[in-house]
Amino acid sequence: MSFGGGGGGGRGGRGGGRDAKAGGARGGQKDAGKRYFFRRRKVCKFCADKIDYVDYKDVKLLSAFVPERGKVLPRRMFGTCAEHQRKLTLAIKRARNIALLPFAAD
Repeated sequence: MSFGGGGGGGRGGRGGGRDAKAGGARGGQKDAGKRYFFRRRKVCKFCADKIDYVDYKDVKLLSAFVPERGKVLPRRMFGTCAEHQRKLTLAIKRARNIALLPFAAD
């Protein structure tokens, strides 16, 4: 019994992707002319500097992770690890509560 809805796409869906046999004008050359951009792996700033405690009073450090709008930026933007992202979020919230950082832009 098939629930995929026909088509031989392999991964479900409509099966409209390219087949391995249909090479187009290049024949068998799959990635001959393409150059891929090498993206450097992001490293957690806190791990690199061996910072254990993210201090909520250090506004200069915290403001680097909060844009003008006032939102906490996600991990994928700066490469912080999960542990330090949680500590950073907590420190930002504490700094907001004692008015060191703004909640939102004016």
